[in-house]
Amino acid sequence: QVQLVESGGGSVQAGGSLRLSCAASGRTFSSYTMAWFRQAPGKEREFAAAIRWSGSMTRYSDSVKGRFTISRDNAKNTVYLQMNSLKPEDTAVYYCATRPNTVVITTRAREYDYWGQGTQVTVSS
Repeated sequence: QVQLVESGGGSVQAGGSLRLSCAASGRTFSSYTMAWFRQAPGKEREFAAAIRWSGSMTRYSDSVKGRFTISRDNAKNTVYLQMNSLKPEDTAVYYCATRPNTVVITTRAREYDYWGQGTQVTVSS
């Protein structure tokens, strides 16, 4: 069975950086897309970034573009989210999720099949 385990969350001051990791196991992911979503208290879960396990296709939300970078290490079955220039509004629980590839990387949470347990990111001003 597919298992996703996030790590790397924590507390940081505005302007700082964090790197999140998502270790995936349970199947071959070569034809899958891995995404990072986030959910702040009282808000809906929102898309942040995604990458295909094969090839170079990525997608970012406007709110993180230019500050966050998604990458992968296929040998380790791990996806990373490097977060720079963090803002208080980036505070949320961050989740990784995965699903089979689609023609266009979807940003809708309900279309992802497997989810990790989440990791808290807190950015103070």
